[in-house]
Amino acid sequence: MADLSELKEKAAQIKEELRQKAESLDSSKSAYEVRKEFLDSKKGRIGLLMQDMRSVPSEQKAEYGKTVNELKVWAAQRFEEIDAKMKERELESRYKSEKIDVSMPAVKIAHGNLHPVTQVREELIDVFAGMGFEVYEGTEIENDYYNFTALNTPKDHPARDMQDTFYLSPEFLLRTQTSSGQIHVMEKKKPPIKILSPGKVFRSDDDATYSPMFSQMEGLVVDKKITLSDLKGMLDVFVKKIYGEETVTRLRPSYFPFTEPSVEVDCSCFACGGKGCPLCKGTGWIEVLGAGVVNRKVLENCGIDSDEYSGLAFGIGLERIAMLKYGINNIKLLLESDIQVLNQIGDQE
Repeated sequence: MADLSELKEKAAQIKEELRQKAESLDSSKSAYEVRKEFLDSKKGRIGLLMQDMRSVPSEQKAEYGKTVNELKVWAAQRFEEIDAKMKERELESRYKSEKIDVSMPAVKIAHGNLHPVTQVREELIDVFAGMGFEVYEGTEIENDYYNFTALNTPKDHPARDMQDTFYLSPEFLLRTQTSSGQIHVMEKKKPPIKILSPGKVFRSDDDATYSPMFSQMEGLVVDKKITLSDLKGMLDVFVKKIYGEETVTRLRPSYFPFTEPSVEVDCSCFACGGKGCPLCKGTGWIEVLGAGVVNRKVLENCGIDSDEYSGLAFGIGLERIAMLKYGINNIKLLLESDIQVLNQIGDQE
């Protein structure tokens, strides 16, 4: 049977426990948990004292209830003080964490930039647009005819072995060159024609200088009396704009099925001025692209009179131009978009 003396002992014990726990509280959340432990209406320790009322003698019930209520009021006031103290402490901590020292130097904000390959692409388009070129972007999925046959590369032609192709079906493939776009243009447009065809191309190559996917830009000019000299003069302008006014080009004989004659185009080393250095491997020259006079059969495949018109074509690997321009020795550094590499390139500009 509960009585007043036992109640007073419990009340004193509860007050002492509450005081001890209050000293160890460090947040409003922990204060809430302790408050619930003592003042919860159903399971709180003070609330449970009222459940013992039924075992208290009738003449003591009023005094018992008064004592429990006084304990509840005391605890509630104590928790209000604790809450105020916790909120003040948390606010002070927040002020400290959000404090701004106006004398500190400002945090440097990094600015975004175009990817090096995109920069080279836009730069080349700007150079050739100044010479009257228009831009045509074809599709990355082509059929065999436009990617090979129309470019004078029939089914049994050994030149197909030069390009390991990703076939999607016997007829369709991922284009190995943007030259296929030239065929689409020549079929639909009559000369004179002057276009650039930039875009992604795909070949089964993978090493430090080649990737299964890379960017290419093809150029095509078709008009009357177009010769290799026109190509040489055009590419001289190109390398001077990209690598500096002192840069010159030279042509070396080569082979491509869609041009005849075909040439590899070198430019004088812009790093050493042609004297010989590690970049040009001591030769003074750097290979930059392939080009040539459009094969008569290619013009005829597109319904263009090869006796009246001639043309020139060139193909530029954008990653290669970017690697040379920014001193990058591995194409994968461009494709992986390593922010440290891109930042170093940005610092050079």
